[in-house]
Amino acid sequence: MIIKTTALAAVAALPALLLAQKPFGSEPLAHTYSIVAIDSETGEMGAAVQSNWFSVGTLVIWGEAGVGVVATQSFVNPAYGPDGLKLMGMGFSPEQAIQMLTGKDEGRAFRQVGMLNAKGEAASFTGEKCIEAAGHYVGKGYAVQANLMDNDKVWPAMAEAFEASKGQPLAERMLAALDAAQASGGDIRGKQSAAMIVVGARQAPQPWQGRLADLRVDDHPEPLNELRRLLRVHRAYEHMNRGDLAVEAGDVEKARMEYSAAEAMFPDNLEMKYWHAIALANSGKLNAALPLFAEIFRKGPNWRELTPRLVKNGLLTVDEKTLQLILAQ
Repeated sequence: MIIKTTALAAVAALPALLLAQKPFGSEPLAHTYSIVAIDSETGEMGAAVQSNWFSVGTLVIWGEAGVGVVATQSFVNPAYGPDGLKLMGMGFSPEQAIQMLTGKDEGRAFRQVGMLNAKGEAASFTGEKCIEAAGHYVGKGYAVQANLMDNDKVWPAMAEAFEASKGQPLAERMLAALDAAQASGGDIRGKQSAAMIVVGARQAPQPWQGRLADLRVDDHPEPLNELRRLLRVHRAYEHMNRGDLAVEAGDVEKARMEYSAAEAMFPDNLEMKYWHAIALANSGKLNAALPLFAEIFRKGPNWRELTPRLVKNGLLTVDEKTLQLILAQ
């Protein structure tokens, strides 16, 4: 493939990056299956992975908002992650980035990598010495790759599941692909860890603003079930975060609605219940707030001690009489 002329000016900056690729021999093993994908509606990009290897997400999945995502696996060359993102950020396509990285890597026969950029272009590579069953599939807006699998049905099942889940959020679609891989046989050795990242469609002013989800299950007998549970917790805390922002903006009603939505997802979570009660009290709905405070204080006495401190910085906007009524619960 011919490199775009608009990117040729960047080639001079590449030698050190490319020469940094180390040969097979000293890299960690992460035989696994993974997916890199984009949400065509929102532009959000993500990567997800499961393996019978401890803390697989630490080295395998990489992402940068507005740039792309990478999954580097098999006998892992970790440099494929940050270097692949650099190359895509410079204007090279995922296919070009993979060609440039593997072309200078003496251990490329042992590598497997999938990349996707903000345009939705995807590419994947499976070295000929990856342990069977190994292979990949590149579809519209995604790529799946797997090695050391029980059979060669794993990555086709991932592709089918991802395509069949259209209309769902990206994170849930990637989980569906991982579930399909496991149901089709998965890693021949078993399962131990899983991870997922989702990044935004546009580059963010600050790094933390572009990372929309970053979930890791480092060691668990059922890593996908645990990853799904963490995703649900993440969704609930998205409501909590929006509630916090509404409080900062003085929109008490929106805060109450967001806290209530979070609490509905995890009714036994005192943190969520507490901020719901605070939002109710701030909006003048004391009769609804008091039973919540009573339950919270009974189950966690420290919440009662915390409450007066919120008055000092304006997070609880009640008078002294109302405060004492709350504390009496």
